[in-house]
Amino acid sequence: MDPIADFLTRIRNANLRQKDRIDVPLSNLKAEIARILKDEGFIANYKTIFNEKRFGTLRVFLKYSPTKEAVIRGIKRVSRPGLRIYRSYSDIPRVRGGFAVTILTTPKGLLTDRQAREKKVGGEVLCQVW
Repeated sequence: MDPIADFLTRIRNANLRQKDRIDVPLSNLKAEIARILKDEGFIANYKTIFNEKRFGTLRVFLKYSPTKEAVIRGIKRVSRPGLRIYRSYSDIPRVRGGFAVTILTTPKGLLTDRQAREKKVGGEVLCQVW
């Protein structure tokens, strides 16, 4: 029912099993979340794959330390279909003392908590990654 929660759960489960990559059905929102995770250094890379019927797949390559320790320590869905969480830019939560990244959907697109505070825009708090 919730494709974003499914995407985050697949990342969480693949990290626990130390998988190299995951494949999820493609959507623009998932691709933007993957872009932010790559920019913040949580995943190695991502790419979109289209098959002959034009159904897209998002392939996410997970990142590990040289000792095979997962870079993503935790990932949490905040706003969900049954309870949407909206925050103004001054009320965006700082998680783990600022070491985590909060991803928001704003009128200016998907932004991290730092970018949203700089641009002074609020929005729906999608997830937190640390």
